[in-house]
Amino acid sequence: MHQKMYLRAVVLFLLTWIAAAAYQPQKQLKSAKASGSSVIFPVSGNVYPKGYYHVTINVGQPPKPYFLDIDTGSDLTWLQCDAPCTKCTPAPHSLYKPKRNLIMCQDPLCASLHGPGIHDCHASQEQCDYEVDYADHGSSLGVLVKDSFPLKFTNGSVVAPLLAFGCGYNQEVPDSAHLPYVDGVLGLGIGKSSILAQLRDMGLTRNIVGHCLSGKGGGFLFFGDDFLPKSGIVWKPILSQSKYYSLGPADLQFGGQATNVKGLPIVFDSGSTYTYFSSQAYKGLVSLIKGDLNGKQLKDAVEDRSLPVCWKGAKPFKSIRDVVNYFKPLVLNFTNAKNIHLQLRPESYLIVTEHGNVCLGILDGGEVGLGNINVIGDISLQDRLVIYDNERQQIGWAPANCDRLPNTDGDICLPYAANDGMLEQVWHASFGFWRRQGRK
Repeated sequence: MHQKMYLRAVVLFLLTWIAAAAYQPQKQLKSAKASGSSVIFPVSGNVYPKGYYHVTINVGQPPKPYFLDIDTGSDLTWLQCDAPCTKCTPAPHSLYKPKRNLIMCQDPLCASLHGPGIHDCHASQEQCDYEVDYADHGSSLGVLVKDSFPLKFTNGSVVAPLLAFGCGYNQEVPDSAHLPYVDGVLGLGIGKSSILAQLRDMGLTRNIVGHCLSGKGGGFLFFGDDFLPKSGIVWKPILSQSKYYSLGPADLQFGGQATNVKGLPIVFDSGSTYTYFSSQAYKGLVSLIKGDLNGKQLKDAVEDRSLPVCWKGAKPFKSIRDVVNYFKPLVLNFTNAKNIHLQLRPESYLIVTEHGNVCLGILDGGEVGLGNINVIGDISLQDRLVIYDNERQQIGWAPANCDRLPNTDGDICLPYAANDGMLEQVWHASFGFWRRQGRK
């Protein structure tokens, strides 16, 4: 009799403990909601020679780390997925294994991903397929799933919300010789399918993301804004109805003088390593720079294929500091806003290669299909705090020290105040979803 009562007491204790453990994340969730806290991630990588910046994100239970390329130019986050993977690229970690946590076609998140007029569900239990195409002609094909993302907030809360992302089993890459060594992409665009928008819908953070990319390599990424400085930031409204972080037209100044390069539609995109000007603007800029270099001790380095336009000196350059005096600063003056401009010092548009030459980090966007869009990439976003505020529909920037993580107890210190047609599908019972075999 006493033994049975003892066993019942033990079982009751275990059930109570399990219930309490299960309830704890919900308590933490409420705590994070109430505080409107932020999440800060250390960043690794550089513009050259790596060519990308990434963060480490933990996914699943138990959590496993993955390297994700930071991309404010796209919405969907995806991981290379063991589904099995038809075409995957070399990655630092083992492929993500889905756990039958599929998102169905009728889910509103699936509809927002595909867009109006394209989304069509033929059955109530049909999975949500996706395909993301990038400006460099790369792509990811897969299925939408959901899993936990353990996050540590600046108020001390640790929350593991269930977030939707892509399980990518077919990745197309334009240049297999220069692949980013990552497990996938962290999509931080303005769409509802982004992880940032999902966190906002859960009340965990505000729909604000930002980064501080160091020219020395590394930096930090953040969700939320509770630790941001109250002043010293230049703000520019985002164009309404745009699918990207578009800031409108800007005129180019060279060395403090106006140029004929005018009305450039500007987009901020951390997923682009370099800055891209439309073909006409690019040719105009190259002509200005080369004309200004006449008589200086620099010669064309056509043998250096690191980038399309490079120069060499009398002896190899060791760092960007050795060449900045040869080049003039650029300024983009936004024409639809008064006294708002983006300064591009030589450090913001040049690199020094492993061969000791200096190369122009502004490229011809027409050659990669960008048309009239002018993309401000990582090279021009270095050593400045950049904030994408989707709450107020604006982007802010300011010079900053990006070499260390911010002090979350106070402000950051600033220097101064789709539908692609019918495809063959095969059911993979072990993973519980249909996998498309071919591409139209």
